[in-house]
Amino acid sequence: MQPVIQKQTLSQRLLFWFDGFDGPLALAVLLLACAGLLIMFSSGYDHGTRFVDHARNLLIAAVIMFVAAQIPPQKWMDLAVPLYTVGVLLLIAVALFGVTKKGAQRWVNLGVIIQPSEILKIAMPLMLAWWFQKREGQLRPLDFAVAGALLAMPVGLILKQPDLGTAMLVLSAGLSVIFFAGLSWRLIVPPMVMGLLGIVLLVVFEPSLCADGVNWHVLHEYQRQRICTLLDPSRDPLGKGFHIIQGMIAIGSGGFWGKGFMQGTQTHLEFIPERTTDFIFAAFSEEFGLFGNVLLISGFLFLVYRGLMIALDAPTLFTRLLAGSVTMIFFTYAFVNMGMVSGILPVVGVPLPFISYGGTAMVTLGLGLGILMSVAKAKRLVQT
Repeated sequence: MQPVIQKQTLSQRLLFWFDGFDGPLALAVLLLACAGLLIMFSSGYDHGTRFVDHARNLLIAAVIMFVAAQIPPQKWMDLAVPLYTVGVLLLIAVALFGVTKKGAQRWVNLGVIIQPSEILKIAMPLMLAWWFQKREGQLRPLDFAVAGALLAMPVGLILKQPDLGTAMLVLSAGLSVIFFAGLSWRLIVPPMVMGLLGIVLLVVFEPSLCADGVNWHVLHEYQRQRICTLLDPSRDPLGKGFHIIQGMIAIGSGGFWGKGFMQGTQTHLEFIPERTTDFIFAAFSEEFGLFGNVLLISGFLFLVYRGLMIALDAPTLFTRLLAGSVTMIFFTYAFVNMGMVSGILPVVGVPLPFISYGGTAMVTLGLGLGILMSVAKAKRLVQT
């Protein structure tokens, strides 16, 4: 007697592809995406197809997330070295014969114009997670030094372009892997203390350090201006300080409940610069107030919490380090964007995840989510 083979229904075949997806993480991203669509409709109402384009970018990110989630973590590990190598070579190509726009040499023409630094946002944590996985159980100080060198090379090339925002994101992703791999606090605390001391000295001697004609040597002039503007936006209220001043005015004018959807005067009278991209948090704050901000920040905190839980339960060192560092990319994006709009960090080109308009960043975020889903899927397969 032959066994009876029951054919799967269409719904069962579809559910198979979503099996292992982390539901709470997907729900948090969905709610953040809805908030992004809501404020994009308001802030981009007179920006042509900005709202439609943002919805399309979200859809593309969702497709990328779905495809990336189907790739097992072992395959991501196999891609680590080639992806990192290609990324660094492309950064060298940018330095040698890159395309310059608005004073920055960040792109390379390979038939199509691409920005190689975006590749390193994912390639960097992949590479370092691969490095520490290969040395699991026998980590020495030299291994951390090599990891630091692997991180310093692309970060230095990105800073040279110059692109402080992307360099900060790549550095954060790499440092997260090194920290989660077990870097001693004895090596972490001294740089933190020196950094805090540097900030104190910068604040104390700000008038002389920010005077006209002073050169900081280690930073480009525009980077020095951004830091000085952060310390005193009123130094140039209609020029370099305009962004920070208008952002803080919009956030403060929202009050507790906000002015209401489509009622933001700073937004709709176009006082907020880049109101659909880097400064969209100011537009959101004006219309939805402190109450809306608390909900938005809670959404990002839950996303980070869920990502770290996935990392904690991951089956291998590689997946733990990768999931933890990808999660910290989301944290860095959100923290830096909200910080610069609120006037506590220098203005850099870092979008707010799932809220700001932008195709390239959305692709990176979708890929990062897919990696997190892949790790969560691998965990459940191991458990079953």
